[in-house]
Amino acid sequence: MPSVSVVIPCYKYGHFLEACTRSVLEDQPGVDVRVLIIDDASPDDSANVARSIAARDSRVEFVAHTENRGHIATYNEGLLDWADGDYSVLLSADDLLTPGALTRATALLDADPDVAFVYGHPIHFRPDMPLPVARTEGVRWSVWSGEWWLERRFREAKGCVTSPEVVVRTDLQKKVGGYDPELPATGDMEMWMRLAVQGKVGHLGNVDQAYYRFHPASMSKTTYAKNVVDLVHRKRAYDRILTRYGDQLGGDVAWSDLVNKELARQALWEACRAYDRRRMDSVSVEELESFARSCWPDLESLVGYRTLRLRQRIGPNVMPYLQPFVWSAFLRRTQDWRWWKSWERQGV
Repeated sequence: MPSVSVVIPCYKYGHFLEACTRSVLEDQPGVDVRVLIIDDASPDDSANVARSIAARDSRVEFVAHTENRGHIATYNEGLLDWADGDYSVLLSADDLLTPGALTRATALLDADPDVAFVYGHPIHFRPDMPLPVARTEGVRWSVWSGEWWLERRFREAKGCVTSPEVVVRTDLQKKVGGYDPELPATGDMEMWMRLAVQGKVGHLGNVDQAYYRFHPASMSKTTYAKNVVDLVHRKRAYDRILTRYGDQLGGDVAWSDLVNKELARQALWEACRAYDRRRMDSVSVEELESFARSCWPDLESLVGYRTLRLRQRIGPNVMPYLQPFVWSAFLRRTQDWRWWKSWERQGV
């Protein structure tokens, strides 16, 4: 029977802990599960809730910090110092696993020892809505080479994994080390890429592997996630991979050019959207353009640069009304039409 060590860091999320731990300990047949709840000096009653859960179930352990150490240090404490199962999971106290998530993930990992980690589809939900019903039947496995998966990440220059849906081979987790404290916002993205350097990547399709709680004030819906700060953090994650593993990556791919050109395009796209949506007061177009040029000095060669200049000539007061016509007329004359259409398909 495969064993899984589940680390649940908690800071002021005590009211979610019961449901979180229940999702790990119940409805995961054929898996030996152990749980560690680490309360990072929460000012509320989170520690008491965690202590009560541990007292009722011998599979649950509890650690309380007397001083707040931050999320990165808390993650690494659980994953590197405590986890000893075949596989490991890092699960935020406000998230949940779906029924059978660990069963499905460990089956794939058991079947292919070269797979470094497995992930699947997370259901994003809001606290004010009923919990959606998860798909748990008819799973389809996909296994990709780590290099192929990593190249996709460099081409897209953004993450495709949230976190609660990931199950990692524990010995590899300890081999690559813990989360990087210098990447507080993109440490998870960098971790998945780091693991992909070490082995294959498994994916569970046609099922849902976790519930990701979407808070109204969460980072992903604030300006933080849509301005240059997010782009800078992402670039740091990719740069860290190139610094650590650049000599191990495929020689036929210009990895740095791939990601830097795409980051520049995304920065220009955000600047264009500021004009389209009249958000000049909340988005710094100058900073976005400066970041784009730092990634790709030949900025004038990108279609996004020309579309931005067009918007600047038209102005933010008129552009929202002309935007549909400008897109249609301009993009059809550019060789980057397919790239921009891909953004539309993703709902960006």
